[in-house]
Amino acid sequence: MNTEQSKKVLVIEDEQDLREALKTALSNESFEVHTAGDGEAGLQMALEVKPDLILLDLMMPKLDGLGVLKALRGDEWGKNVKVIVMTALDDLERVAEVLENGGSEYLVKSNISLGTVVAKVKEKLKV
Repeated sequence: MNTEQSKKVLVIEDEQDLREALKTALSNESFEVHTAGDGEAGLQMALEVKPDLILLDLMMPKLDGLGVLKALRGDEWGKNVKVIVMTALDDLERVAEVLENGGSEYLVKSNISLGTVVAKVKEKLKV
């Protein structure tokens, strides 16, 4: 990766093992990684840290991923941030709703590996 300031990625995921695995995988690729365990904390952190990309779980306590996405899109900064939504659900209606609300990508957890997620993050951030 180039010597410029590293890109910031925020992982909003309530499953601790997955959150930690994603943090490790992305940190190993020189990303500055921030994490949050629920939608409310994730939204607050996103607005404070202003990451270059957000990995967002759909089903979470306090505020679900769609709620986070809608709140972000209503914010001056948040309306343009790249968001990759991850979920256990392979539901076409949900996919459509995510994309309508500005999600950049929709990944079904059971169909992906950590390597795939890292590759998608790099692709979206053009690194």
